[in-house]
Amino acid sequence: MYKPNSPWTWALVSVSLVQAAIVLGFEAYAFARFQTSLQGDYGGSQPTHTIPTFLALYIFGFVYQLILVYDALRLKNTIQVIGLCLYNVGLLVYAAVQMDQIQEAVTELRQKNQIKPNVWENERPYLIAIPCVIALGTLAMCIIAWKLYDEFAWTIYKHISADLRMKRRYLTFQIYIALLKFDFFFFLGFTIQFIVVVVKHNNSEFYLTIAAIPVTIIILIMAGYFTRKENTPGMLAIILLYFAGLAYFLFKLVRMYQPSRRLDYNPVLRPLTTFAVITVILIILTIVNACMCTANFGRGLKPHIAGRKLESEEEKFAYGGGNGVEMMRPNYNYGFAGPQGGSGGGRMTID
Repeated sequence: MYKPNSPWTWALVSVSLVQAAIVLGFEAYAFARFQTSLQGDYGGSQPTHTIPTFLALYIFGFVYQLILVYDALRLKNTIQVIGLCLYNVGLLVYAAVQMDQIQEAVTELRQKNQIKPNVWENERPYLIAIPCVIALGTLAMCIIAWKLYDEFAWTIYKHISADLRMKRRYLTFQIYIALLKFDFFFFLGFTIQFIVVVVKHNNSEFYLTIAAIPVTIIILIMAGYFTRKENTPGMLAIILLYFAGLAYFLFKLVRMYQPSRRLDYNPVLRPLTTFAVITVILIILTIVNACMCTANFGRGLKPHIAGRKLESEEEKFAYGGGNGVEMMRPNYNYGFAGPQGGSGGGRMTID
């Protein structure tokens, strides 16, 4: 099992944990205050679903971020670390959007006398603090990502050597796999809001949306599998499904702003729009990278990708398997005589 082994890897884990704890604490307080302030017959009111939806999304978002942090450090994947900084920016935008959306929900409930009059004044400081904390966390993560870029730089060289064309192919593959991981969160975030607030449970659209979640997970898993195995027919099928997903989100964006349907989406209109726009951008980037990865099939990258897991195990042994007396790395055959006297035939020992 991987364990952070440097100050900067520990720093990334610590910043992610502290940020998640503070933001979820503020969000939980806002939720509790909101729920205890409700009064009268509010059961069928749509705005009452707003804050619970935000809380559920933040819990999932930060838990998923911690999983991605661990995954990025375990694989020493600089691209994913940079992606996590952009992911944090997405959470920051969502935090800014939720404040206006919650204020509108409280105002509507106050007009119906379904909530106590002073609830917004009590919640506002905490809702302002959430984007401030995320902004500070984003800044810290960007600095850490810059340091980890230097720390992990040797990893790609060890896999790909000095072949610049192969490095570009490997970089394209890493970007594609990272995009798949972020696609999952933003698709699921959009779907959760859509199911909880917009769709009625006795509607066929509700069951179709629920069924789309496991189907999407399978598609994303198969997308990564076909890329690793360099399966061209499979990748072409996946790319077609990406276009179908792109059409779906564009359709939803247009539909949200149609006068006849806008009232249904109004309680989460801006958050849904934010997630839909980010998801559309991610799908376009995923399609581009999927095409580039497919074009790279049969050009020598597959053995490097297949050997990645074995490499990770060797690294784990080298850095964590001994007693700290010495660490061993394979000789990279730089063209000079190795410690055993041969030309790059021995092992380097670092005391």
